[in-house]
Amino acid sequence: MPELWAGIDAGKAHHHCVLIDDEGNRLLSRRVANDETALIELLRDVRTLAAGREVLWATDLNRGGAALLIGVLEAHQQTLVYIPGRSVYHAARTYRGDGKSDAKDAAIIADQARMRRDLHPIRNGDQISTDLRLLISRRTDLVCDRTRAINRLCAVLLEYFPALEAAFDYAMVKAAVVLLTKYTTPAGIRRAGEARIAAWLRNQGCYNAKTIAARAVTAARAQETTVQAQGVGAELVAALARTVLDLHEQVAQIEKRIETRFREHQQAEILLSMPGFGTLLASEFLAATGGDLTAYDSAARLVGVAGLAPVPRDSGRISGNFHRPKRYDRQLLNAFYLAAQSAARYCPQSRTYYQRKRSEGKNHKQAVLSLARRRLNVLWAMLRDNTPYQHSAVPAV
Repeated sequence: MPELWAGIDAGKAHHHCVLIDDEGNRLLSRRVANDETALIELLRDVRTLAAGREVLWATDLNRGGAALLIGVLEAHQQTLVYIPGRSVYHAARTYRGDGKSDAKDAAIIADQARMRRDLHPIRNGDQISTDLRLLISRRTDLVCDRTRAINRLCAVLLEYFPALEAAFDYAMVKAAVVLLTKYTTPAGIRRAGEARIAAWLRNQGCYNAKTIAARAVTAARAQETTVQAQGVGAELVAALARTVLDLHEQVAQIEKRIETRFREHQQAEILLSMPGFGTLLASEFLAATGGDLTAYDSAARLVGVAGLAPVPRDSGRISGNFHRPKRYDRQLLNAFYLAAQSAARYCPQSRTYYQRKRSEGKNHKQAVLSLARRRLNVLWAMLRDNTPYQHSAVPAV
């Protein structure tokens, strides 16, 4: 059992550390730079004050600005637990005074670590899982940028050529975005004609070039009026279309890197054998768990982290009042939910389970969450036993 507790309020440039004993007395309070030399010096001073006693470290960040801190403590075999910032915020209300400072937050973190026994240790995942976490984060940024660029493109196009804006779903039809890199005005499309536009699209490697060209010409013939915003709007649409295509390419490249790196993981084939899991969703699972399920005590603990276990909101004579938990790993929930939704369509066992839940009165979302919860138990057993999924072995799912 630890005898001293070191709470760290983590930041980008500096951290604040407070060391307390078993009675809550402060033995050290220091602002330290987010620098290896300064962190090692802090560790050395804490060890000196500990005089052989065990120290439990706690922080309110588990990545980002705390990454170097976590690496230093791990390299020196120190135990570090994670207290979410939300928990620190609510706990602060139970302490005296309304003031807020880094020193007070660090003291609260240390005191919470002293009193609680349910805190999750911070463990760095394996190298492949860490790489996947960064790659997936980058892919998410690129997809969001692409969505914003498409929305801007549609908004500008609507200013002067609403018929063409309504003709295509630019998020789904890449050839329509390619069209806008050259043909952006009603008059320009009418002059080019269907045959020339179709030939140009085919040269750009687009599928259904004739259909795209026909719809574009139809939209152009529906508008003879030149809107005042057309001059600048056409330039902006062409530039945004090129941006969207560039982001398409970047997303494709990052997805190839994710798949290549994922397939190097020892659990890759086991995860892919589970119906509904492709390389992206399986990579999200590894990124969220660090590729090591020993960090979780049981499948039930992982269920709680993923937000798949409803929590009771009972009081007095009210019972059976279950709600979605407020604290859970959204990336992990997203991976299991989408995989279960896919399995409910294509896997006979999962579809049977899903339909049974629907017949019990659950709506689509509830049935998919219930299926995801059941599938998590199966996946846990598969990874524990290092065994791929077998349809005949799990007839109920």
